[in-house]
Amino acid sequence: MMKRLLLTGGNGFFCTRLTKTYQHTYDILSTDVPQLDITNRDQAMEAFHQFKPDYVLHAAAVASTDFCNNNPEIAHNINVKGAQHVAEAAKAVNAKMIFISTEQVFNGNTSPGPYREEDCPIPDTVYGQTKLEAEEKLRDILDELWVLRFTWLYGLPERNCGMSPNILWDTLSAVLKGEKIKVTSNEYRGLTYVYDVIDQIPKIFEIPYGTYHIGSQNHLSRYDVSKLILKEVGLEERIDHLLEMDLEKYKDHPRDARLSNEKIKTYGIGFADTKDSIKKCLEEFKLKI
Repeated sequence: MMKRLLLTGGNGFFCTRLTKTYQHTYDILSTDVPQLDITNRDQAMEAFHQFKPDYVLHAAAVASTDFCNNNPEIAHNINVKGAQHVAEAAKAVNAKMIFISTEQVFNGNTSPGPYREEDCPIPDTVYGQTKLEAEEKLRDILDELWVLRFTWLYGLPERNCGMSPNILWDTLSAVLKGEKIKVTSNEYRGLTYVYDVIDQIPKIFEIPYGTYHIGSQNHLSRYDVSKLILKEVGLEERIDHLLEMDLEKYKDHPRDARLSNEKIKTYGIGFADTKDSIKKCLEEFKLKI
């Protein structure tokens, strides 16, 4: 009999692709606000008791940095209290839980990355702060918990799948609109092809509970990544016309939120670096301009 997997944030970029990939592997209940309001504890309990999942993947969150900074109470209610309700419901039905956290818990750190799981996170945005608080509270509720701190995921539009801003599609969209884009050279992030994570999700259920950094390593600045994307789709000769280096953004405090993936690699879960994964994504979609 197939294991039962309950998803929150089911209409989002990650979970729609996850559902499509594993619809014949797991018995999946994909929920979003219309089916499950995670801020309502009773509703969460009822949904979990009805479905009785073996695994829960909690991806629902308010992830917009600006929105969270401007609406801290809403962000806390969804990102912290909502996560607590999901964890309490999971515990009530003896379900194991994956909590999707973020590299943004390190966006206030002044030392350079890549950061390890043992490093102390210092978030300086409401989004990062709420995700870190949720991590801590969930560990008090559940023993059978995997906290996965994601790097920034990217991918391309697909039929019946959600989309969210990401470096690959944002770069290509600007090109298609004929816009010149200004990109900072003072930011370093791990950038991960969404399917490099999705394809390895079943392996997560086999590793010890704990906190793991998930995603690709990357030594390129955000500007250099955008430059690479244009080169790989056949626009190398037009890079100077399509791309402008932003030297001012993060000039005083270069942003480095990269994560070390060495811990997860010891369990046989590996990721290509950002440069190679971008090439892989574009090859899979056979995209050239």
